[in-house]
Amino acid sequence: MTTLEEDLEDAAAAPRGAGAVHPGVRRARAWLSRAVEPGTVDLWRYVEEVGPVEAVRRLRAGSAPAGIRSLVGARVAEDATLPDLRRAEACGARLVVPEDGEWPAYQLHALTVAVADEPLVRRDQSKRTQALVPPMALWVRGPARLDELTERSVAVVGARASSAYGEHVAGELGHQLGERGWTVVSGGAFGIDGAAHRGALAAEAPTIAVLACGVDRSYPAGNGALFHRIAEDGLLVSEWPPGCAPLRHRFLVRNRLIAALTRGTVVVEAAARSGAQATAHRAQKLGRPVMVVPGPVTSALSVGCHELLRDEHVGAVLVTTAAQVIEAVGRIGDDLAPPIERPGSPRDGLSDVAARVLDACPVRTGVSPERLARSAGCDVLDVLRVLPSLELAQLVEWTGTGWRLAPPPKPPGAAA
Repeated sequence: MTTLEEDLEDAAAAPRGAGAVHPGVRRARAWLSRAVEPGTVDLWRYVEEVGPVEAVRRLRAGSAPAGIRSLVGARVAEDATLPDLRRAEACGARLVVPEDGEWPAYQLHALTVAVADEPLVRRDQSKRTQALVPPMALWVRGPARLDELTERSVAVVGARASSAYGEHVAGELGHQLGERGWTVVSGGAFGIDGAAHRGALAAEAPTIAVLACGVDRSYPAGNGALFHRIAEDGLLVSEWPPGCAPLRHRFLVRNRLIAALTRGTVVVEAAARSGAQATAHRAQKLGRPVMVVPGPVTSALSVGCHELLRDEHVGAVLVTTAAQVIEAVGRIGDDLAPPIERPGSPRDGLSDVAARVLDACPVRTGVSPERLARSAGCDVLDVLRVLPSLELAQLVEWTGTGWRLAPPPKPPGAAA
C-alpha cells in the first residue's frame, strides 16, 4: 500500500498524455474533494494553475500560499483517499475527474466561463454557496457514462412540500421527457424532485440525482428505494466523498451543478423563497433557459414560479408540456412543439352571411327565408344561397313550413 505522498511523487514524474489517468492524479483529486468544500474560487484557480498533484503536494508540505492553506485548515493532515475510493467501489461508484474521457467538459464549460468573472480579491467574490465554480471531481454511482447522460438532459426541480398538482405535473414531465430520449436531472428530494425521477423511471429512461451527501447514503432515507432504482440505470452524482453528511449549506452549493449539467431548468412548484428558485437563478447566470410551470395564484407553492415569470432579468418561459420544454432546450427548427389542438366546431369556417343566417334561425318553429333575411340583415338571395350548405352541415333543417336549427346529433349508442 503506497502512501499519498508516494503516489503524488510518482504522478508528478510520469509523462503527461500517456493515455489512462495516473492513479496519483485521481488520488489527488479525491483528497481535494474531502479537504476543501466545493465552490471555493481561490482553490479552484490554484489547482488550475499548478495542477491537482502539485497543489496537493504543496498543501501537504505547507509550501502553498497562506491564503490557500487557510481554505484547507485542519483537514490538511488528514488522508482518507484510499478508504474513500474503496468505499465508493464497494457501492458501485467511481471517482470521475476532469482528466477522464467521461468528464462532462462541454456541459460544465459554462461554470469555467462564469468563474472567470469572479474578482481576484476574496472579500469581493461571491459567497461560496452562490459562486459558479466548476467541481474538482465528481463521485458517480451507476453504470451509465456521465457525459453521455448529460448530453441531452433537463433539470426538473421544485418544492419538497409539494401539492398533488405539482407532483402530477412533475411526474408527467419526467415521463414524457424520458420517452423522448431526454435525461431528467433533479436533486432526489421529496416532492417535485422525487416525482420527476419516478416519472422518468416509469418510462424506462435513465435519470440523474445530484446529491448533497455521499453517493453511498440515502437522504432523505424515505427515498432509499428510489435511489437504488436510479443507480441501476441512471446515476447518483455528488461532489462529496462517500460517507459525507447532507449538511444544509451543501444543498445550496449542489444547486449550481443541477443547473450546469443540463440544457435548461424547469421549476414546477416553488415557494417565495426556495432552493428551486436558486437553481433557476444559477441556470440564468449560466446562460441556460429557465422554464416555469404556472400554478393557482392562490397557492403559496406557486408564488416563486410566478415571480420568476415576472422577473424580466430571468427571462423565464411558461411551459405546460414536455414538448414545450424540448422546444426551449432542443435544436432550433428540429424540436418545435406542435401547436395546441383546439376542439373543432361545425361553425368553423362559415362566412359572415352564413353565420348571421344561422344565428337568425329559431330553435322550434320554422320560418321563411324572408324572415331570416330581415333578422340577419341581408338579402333574401343571400339567405337562399347559404341555406343548402348549412343543411348539408346539419346545422339547419326544413320543417315543411320553414327553416329552423337542426337538433344536435345524438351520441353513439343513444336510444332513438
